[in-house]
Amino acid sequence: MAKYDFDSAVERRGTDCVKHDTLPQHFGCDGLVPLWVADMDFRVCPEIAEALSRRMGHPVYGYTAPPESYWQSILRWNRERHGLELDRSEIAFVPGVVRGIAYAVNFFTRPGDSIVIQPPVYHPFRIVPEGNGRKIIENPLIERSDDGGPFYRMDLEGLERIFATRSPRMMILCNPHNPCGIQWDAETLASVARLAARYGVIVISDEIHGDLMLGGKRHIPFLTVCPEAAETCITFGAPSKTFNIAGLESSWVAVRNPALREPFFRWLEVNEFSSPSFTSWIGAEAAYTHGAQWLDELTEYLQGNALAVKRFCEEHLPGIKAVMPDASFLVWLDCRGLGLSQSGLVDLFVRDAGLALNDGSMFGTGGEGFMRLNIGMPRAGLMKAMEQLRQALA
Repeated sequence: MAKYDFDSAVERRGTDCVKHDTLPQHFGCDGLVPLWVADMDFRVCPEIAEALSRRMGHPVYGYTAPPESYWQSILRWNRERHGLELDRSEIAFVPGVVRGIAYAVNFFTRPGDSIVIQPPVYHPFRIVPEGNGRKIIENPLIERSDDGGPFYRMDLEGLERIFATRSPRMMILCNPHNPCGIQWDAETLASVARLAARYGVIVISDEIHGDLMLGGKRHIPFLTVCPEAAETCITFGAPSKTFNIAGLESSWVAVRNPALREPFFRWLEVNEFSSPSFTSWIGAEAAYTHGAQWLDELTEYLQGNALAVKRFCEEHLPGIKAVMPDASFLVWLDCRGLGLSQSGLVDLFVRDAGLALNDGSMFGTGGEGFMRLNIGMPRAGLMKAMEQLRQALA
């Protein structure tokens, strides 16, 4: 019997919530069903709320230092959940994965250096490097022509050509991939690691969705696939997406290679980038210590949501194909069967259906004709939104 409730709606409007309260700024109108920003509309794991409430009840909010139990909770979670053995010296706090990636970009590269990304991919992978004066090289994913595996595969031959001829300093890997939810297999990840080691490329592995594995699948941390991964990799993870606590800004970075780790961690420390507020570490420790059952029930619920969307598209929306994710609460909708331009597609969802999704083109090359749907909400509301889309198409 389920312990936690994911069916009850939570009113988030009026809480300065980006997902709900900034709709007019981003979509030009209010009253839309918000299915865009990657946070969920579920109540936070109650053990996290209780831990924060106990601490907030103390009358002094002064300087704090995270206890050893915080660090051990990260190590234990990765070991027990993903088979990733880390040493305490190999991890540090960062206030968010995107900020952590920005720190790594600025520390390990210089203006004018090239950084490889694999579109369609999470848009900050392009925005952060370009905003810091770096050059983006694209290694686009290849859409599979068969139904025998994931929707996309990596172009490893193209990646080696880029490494060999254009000498990038860094690659930003999304594992599992956002927006399409693919958990890359160990062989593919090992190929990336060996190429990176051969050509001297640092690999940033964003694994923020790695806890949200669906359908009994397992996350494969990049660090675990081969010795070369440990030489080249800087891994970022967080409880934020997993436990719906993005507002606490609690993330971590793991680096095994001391030649990369020691100078980078020292730079983070002296600039006080790796000093968490007490809300950050209290929330994270509670999540990693008490949240396993909540997460197990959540991922089962999300799998049900994803299957419900897939079936609805098959039965009622023949022009739209829902790409089933291996991980996360994001579903990549292939809308090319509708025959609309990208602006027409966005108009269909926003103006005609009253739904706010992420425009697929924001994820770069290959994103045209797609929309990204956030299914992290009570199923009744999600299916009502799908019905609005059906009516709009009808």
